[in-house]
Amino acid sequence: MASVSLESVSKSFGTHTVIQDVNLQINDGEFVVFVGPSGCGKSTLLRIVAGLISASKGIVSIGGDDVTDVPASQRGVAFVFQSYALYPHMSVARNIGFALETLGLKRDAIAQKVSAVARMLKVDHLLERRPRELSGGQRQRVAIGRALVRQPEIFLFDEPLSNLDSDLRMEMRMEIAKLHDDLKTTMIYVTHDQSEAMTLADRIVVLNHGRIEQVGTPKQLYHAPDNRFVAGFIGSPRMNFVPVTMRQAAGAGRIEGPGGLSLSASMQTSSEPVAEIGIRPEALRLVAADKGRITCTLERIEDLGHEHFGYCRIADDVIWVIRLATAPEHDLIGTRVGLDFSEAAVFVFDANGKRLTVNHPSVVKAIEGTGR
Repeated sequence: MASVSLESVSKSFGTHTVIQDVNLQINDGEFVVFVGPSGCGKSTLLRIVAGLISASKGIVSIGGDDVTDVPASQRGVAFVFQSYALYPHMSVARNIGFALETLGLKRDAIAQKVSAVARMLKVDHLLERRPRELSGGQRQRVAIGRALVRQPEIFLFDEPLSNLDSDLRMEMRMEIAKLHDDLKTTMIYVTHDQSEAMTLADRIVVLNHGRIEQVGTPKQLYHAPDNRFVAGFIGSPRMNFVPVTMRQAAGAGRIEGPGGLSLSASMQTSSEPVAEIGIRPEALRLVAADKGRITCTLERIEDLGHEHFGYCRIADDVIWVIRLATAPEHDLIGTRVGLDFSEAAVFVFDANGKRLTVNHPSVVKAIEGTGR
């Protein structure tokens, strides 16, 4: 079993706490991705699992065994770094097989394992080259091969694709997904790229200031975020937010905000008042000013070929992004337009950023459809 368990894990450097009381269970064979803004602690947490950094508090278990004080070399994990960390004076073959050399395996056995891994990663024609003779994607494959040849119980990836261009990132993302499908090995992957997280993960762990904000499938995090932070972090372009007020009586009321916004809603009991609503760009439709739920000024249109983005000013300090299938007329720029949307697309947050459940039938049905 290659499950991973973190129980009340914390890490401090002097007086600065980086990881705060993290509890997490990762199942055998699962692909879990850590995401969050820079400095949130995701790489530190990965290094604690690897044993490269010791936890200040808590217990780290792998396969049911407490490995909190076990050295990294004895944990059965393989680490793929962001910087590749290849030996420049060694050939590709030696870079891949060097860990086996240190274990004292015979030369023929090493050559056989290296050849098998190289074929799997499509670098078997590069075995005699040095790292300086390789492209970025080829170097990353060699770094993965070096980890793979050890046949670890757990693969740990720390932003392995961040140094590659967009085309290579897409190609390597597919290679890593295929690798997981073939090996069925537990993988933990750190990234700041939402596309990587949403397409690779069985489950995503969203971190913020060293704490776990939410753990769930990509679908759960997208459709049923627990709070404003997760709602705003998952999704590209990010969710649109606007401050609102709630006028409530006998469990029912109206949400009111800038641009003439007025929505009926019945909220579950909350100790805090409604503070904001959020709507994703793809849930908005551009309509005539007198047809929309909100009126705004269309300030800019971006044409990306396959899709278009409109930027609408709702208030002096609030601009919303709309994802459009077709480009609107450019003579609309600078004019008042309307935005329409379904009430089922509205996310409501209290003053603490917690998402409130709206007792609108279509909203309840949408949330239940995520399996939450």
